[in-house]
This record gives sequence, structure tokens and C-alpha cells, in this order.
Amino acid sequence: MTFSGNVSNKIWRLSGAISERGYANGTQYEEPRPISRYPVPYKKDLPYDIVELMEEVEKKSGFLPNVFKVMAHRPNEFRAFFAYYAVIMDKENGNLSKADKELIIVATSANNKCPYCVTAHGALHRIYSKKKTLADQVTINPELADLSPRDRAMLEFALAVAKPENITEEHFSQLEKHGFDREDAWDIAMVTAFFAMANRIAHLTDMRPNEEFYTLGRLPKEKSKESK
Repeated sequence: MTFSGNVSNKIWRLSGAISERGYANGTQYEEPRPISRYPVPYKKDLPYDIVELMEEVEKKSGFLPNVFKVMAHRPNEFRAFFAYYAVIMDKENGNLSKADKELIIVATSANNKCPYCVTAHGALHRIYSKKKTLADQVTINPELADLSPRDRAMLEFALAVAKPENITEEHFSQLEKHGFDREDAWDIAMVTAFFAMANRIAHLTDMRPNEEFYTLGRLPKEKSKESK
């Protein structure tokens, strides 16, 4: 189904609201809650390169994560944000897998009490790791989570950066015991630091997670009609 003109733009704006009632700062929302306390631009008003990236993500994911709409409020900052995201998250060398990075984000975001990032990146961790409960465990209490010694050392270092603690040689030594070198430590810290910033942007904007994130990686994918 396709839409044009004002109808398409109205749907673009309304699609940023969640259907459940929500709470923020003690306020109950009787109407669908907006994804941001800042205006979400109309798609037709956005620069071409931003729309192109959004459409690419939506085609790949099946929906557009709300962070793209929220950050579009400031196009130059949108570009800088997602450019650095791509640098640290798409890096293929080093000892951090995609699942590792997503678990670091979950731990950092839980420490910073960020619902958007915990929900979104918990979903991505489930997809990459094929582990349906580990991200939930880390969110609730990383000390009691079923982590391998390697993953525990990785998250302890990430949380030391996130809190923040004074980083000492002992922190590096603990990582080295589990196969991480100094470049890996940099990678862990950069993911942590970037998402600590993202957490604060989410708090500022009151960014809401897409409903799709809650079930991603928990339920089996529905088979397409063609495959039935």
C-alpha cells in the first residue's frame, strides 16, 4: 500500500506514537504517547540523504526505529550521530562481535536507566546472540546474569567507563586475562561512551521504543505467504 501527499506525511508523523498508555514524570497519557517531546519533521521536509538512509533502514528492518525520526529534528546532528554509530558498530576487526557490542550497550543503558536503548539493543542482542534471556538478565542485575568469564570482564570494564570510575592498569589487566588487548579496551570504551551520550539524548527527548522491539528475537519469524 502506498500513500501520497498530505496523507503520507500525516501517517509518517502519527506512526511515531505508541498505542499503550504511558507514564513520564508522574504523568499518565490517555492518548497515544508521542515518540519525542520535540517535533518530528515531516518526511517531505527532510534532506534527501537522511530520507535515503531512513528508507534503507526501514526496508532492511521492516520498520523504522524511532531514533531516526527523533534525531531528524537536527539534520546535521543526525548525520554526525549515525556516522559515528556506523564507525564503531560496523567495525569488523578486533575481538568484539556484534552480540558483544549489543550486550555492552544493554549494560550501559541499564546503568543509565534508558528505556529506549535497553529495549532496542536488547532486541538486537537476542537476534545476534540467539540467547533470548541474557540481555534481560543483564538489564535487571548484571552481577547475577549467566555471563561467561569473558563477557563478565567485558561488561565490568564497560560499566567502569559508564559510571565513570578512574580507569587504572588493573582494569586493563583484568581484560587481558580474558583475551582482550588495549585496542579491544578502546573499542569497549567507545561503544560505552557513545551510548552513554545516546542515553542522555533519549532522556532529553523522552524517546519511546517501537513496539516491534519488544518481541524481536523472542518469537519465531512468521513465514511469508510465498513460502507456505
